[in-house]
Formats: sequence, structure tokens, C-alpha cells
Amino acid sequence: MVPAKAKVLVIDDQPAIVDILSRLLTRQGYAVSSAPDGHAGLRAVNREGPDVVLLDVSMPGLSGLEVCRRLKSDIGTRFTPVVLVTAQKDPDLLTQAANVGADDVLGKPIAADELLARVRALVKLKKDTDNLESIEVVMTALAVTIEARDPYTKGHCERLAAYGAAVGERLGLTGDDLRALRRGGFLHDLGKIGVPDAILLKPGPLTAAEYDVMKRHTIVGDDLCAGLLSLKKARSIIRHHHECLDGSGYPDGLRGDAVPLLAQIVGIVDVFDALTTDRLYRPALSVDTARDHLRDDVQRGRRRADLIECFFQVLRDSTGRIGRHVVHPIPTSGRSG
Repeated sequence: MVPAKAKVLVIDDQPAIVDILSRLLTRQGYAVSSAPDGHAGLRAVNREGPDVVLLDVSMPGLSGLEVCRRLKSDIGTRFTPVVLVTAQKDPDLLTQAANVGADDVLGKPIAADELLARVRALVKLKKDTDNLESIEVVMTALAVTIEARDPYTKGHCERLAAYGAAVGERLGLTGDDLRALRRGGFLHDLGKIGVPDAILLKPGPLTAAEYDVMKRHTIVGDDLCAGLLSLKKARSIIRHHHECLDGSGYPDGLRGDAVPLLAQIVGIVDVFDALTTDRLYRPALSVDTARDHLRDDVQRGRRRADLIECFFQVLRDSTGRIGRHVVHPIPTSGRSG
């Protein structure tokens, strides 16, 4: 049986295809709506909240691949199942579909039984993940609340998510890795919920005991996300974004390749953003000074030179387009991010 009033959105520029799919799905008890192009489809997804989207790959204007990429990059629609529908025989299409986060690909002409089986399975998946999504939304709201405790860190989580994913894309990472960079970048300091304001907002250097409390935010954040399968990969970022290649980081003192790549990426962005933004305990530093600091980390064996240079290239390409860009240094107590 079809879940009551399960909603399917068909995005296709060919009315005949829309009519065939609508008739087939309506007879099976689905509530079907349609959109004639990619832009209208994006608006319809946000307006209607469908359980499944059937999306034509080849449309004028915004392609189906780009529509899918945008849906999967948006925190509000990333869990909406998307099935790409195509008459193309391009062997690279499956890879392209995976890279933009598509849940399935169906070829035209579409076999009715296959379509109904895929839609039924994805509707169930959507229902099963709705509770998970609500938990992630709570986690995200909690991260924003933590950030709001310190007015000097406004936008920090957004910038880490955006820049981290941009670095990942430039490195050729795809799919789950990019999603983990976005999620981990946004949630990296979630564990600061357990850090008292007296420490988090202290205008001067932290004592050794206070710094030990601050360092535990990585462990607390990891523990908070432990039960969420969708955050499994992001947890390595949340726990290890303060690790260094020479073993001088925390919480586990990892060395070399033991420091997860995704955590290294977010760690670099975190340090740069901390250096280049005003904080309660000191003013922002210049971008050039922040670059020098990171390059010094490379000389000291703390970070990978190729990741640093990749991030700098992202900065050159995206300044003015990814978040607000400001500037500042790591204090002697080691506080950052």
C-alpha cells in the first residue's frame, strides 16, 4: 500500500511525459504535481515538500543535474529523494548523478513496474528519515545557538561549511565527503554547549584548567552526534578538527595520516577564519598575516602544504561570494574556532 497522500513532484519540460507519469502515479494513490522547468521545480519543492522528486536530466535552462545539486546542497531539501529520469546513454551520467547526490536514475522509456517500485521504496525512505532530519535540524539550531553566545563568531559555522566544501570540490571529493564537509563544518563546535560562558567568553588567556575544559568540546560534540547515522562521516570532523600532523593537537594527539583528511580541511579553514575575524579577546588580523601563520604551520609539520595552497586558491576564486570575509590570530592559550 502507498502511504496516505504521499506526494510526488514531476519536473519535466515535456507535457506528454508529465501526463503519463501523473496518470500512472495517481492511479496508485499518490498526490502528483508537476513543474515545467528547473527553476519552477525548485520553487515547487520548497513550496510543496514532496516525498519524491522525478527529475528530467535534459531541460532547457537549468539542467536536472544542477537542480539536483541545489536540492542536495540545501539544508531544507537535502533529504528529499531525487530520481533522475533520462533518455541519455552517456556512460558518465551515473557518476555525474552520484556526484550531485541523486538517489536513483531511471532510463526512458520508463517501465511502469520499475518506476512504481523505486518510488515506493523512496517514499518509505523519506518517511523513515523524516525523524532523523528533525533531529539534525535540532542539532543545527543548537549549533547556531552556541554561535550566538559569542557575537564575534557570527557566521563562523556557515563560512566553515561553505569554504570546507569548496576546498573538497577543488580536491575532487564528491558525494558523501562533500556532504560531510558541509555538515561537519557547520556542526564542528557543537560540543561548546558544554563550555561555560565564563570560559567561552573570557576576554583574556585561558588558564591550563580552563583550556582543558575548552578542549573537551570536540569529544562532547562527537558524543552528541554518535547516534546519527547521517553524521557518521561528519563526526571525524567534529572530533578531530583541532588535530595536527605532528601530534600536537587534541583531543587524541593523532599524527600524520591518522588525522582524517576532512578534519584537516575544516581545521585549516577554522584557523584561518579565527585569525581573520574579530574576537572578544583580540582584533582581527589581515588575510596576509593569516596566510603566513598557516604557512608557518606547514614549516613546523603541523599541516599539509597542498591543502593550505588549495584553500588559498579557493579564497582567490570565491572572495565576495562565500560568506562574509573578515580577519584575526591564534592567541597564546591556543584558542581558535
